[in-house]
Amino acid sequence: MEAIILAGGMGTRLQTVVKDVPKPMAKINGFPFLKYLLDSLNQQGITTVILSVGYKQEIIKDYFKDHYLDMTILYSSEDSPLGTGGAIIQALKLTTECDVYVLNGDTFFEVDLKAMQRLHTETKADISLATKVMQDFNRYGTVKIEVRRVIAFEEKQYQTEGSINGGVYLIKKEVFKPFQLETKFSFESDFLEIKLRQLNVISFMSEGYFIDIGIPEDYHHASTVFHGK
Repeated sequence: MEAIILAGGMGTRLQTVVKDVPKPMAKINGFPFLKYLLDSLNQQGITTVILSVGYKQEIIKDYFKDHYLDMTILYSSEDSPLGTGGAIIQALKLTTECDVYVLNGDTFFEVDLKAMQRLHTETKADISLATKVMQDFNRYGTVKIEVRRVIAFEEKQYQTEGSINGGVYLIKKEVFKPFQLETKFSFESDFLEIKLRQLNVISFMSEGYFIDIGIPEDYHHASTVFHGK
């Protein structure tokens, strides 16, 4: 199994607590956040990881090099920011499998990847999206689902309960080919939301732990989550 991790961000909202490193390299209990993400992927049988890197990419390359645990590490380097969509398309050139996982480098979501792959195959999905039910939140948009199929994305607003996009995808490698796309674009807003009716996008619901270190409050909370790991 292969996975792409989007690790090119500079972490603007974390500048008050994390400086001069890419956001996925923010230290949690003395180790980069990205280490915990890679540890989880290794435990689930991922054999190759493509790190999509940009801002201060040499820090990531020097730390993880070409192998980490049982995984081969490859790098897809952005000379200038491509957006999440452009970054995914560039990284896919380094993959060999028909279906590839894509994850955000600043979020950790416990998802059974093999079960997600089974559902992806059974439903003939173009894209499978890991979702999670949350209560009392306003930081995330919501995903509307009908019998597993994603039918809409709604903007951020306070919700007493709703399903959120957990930022873990399983993407059919050929999914972008039928569309005329810019070199730089957002996978979420410029592709997934706009092309939703033309795609078979399936929700894989997970009850696993979810954390996004994009803001200082959750970054500090991560130190308790990963304590001892």
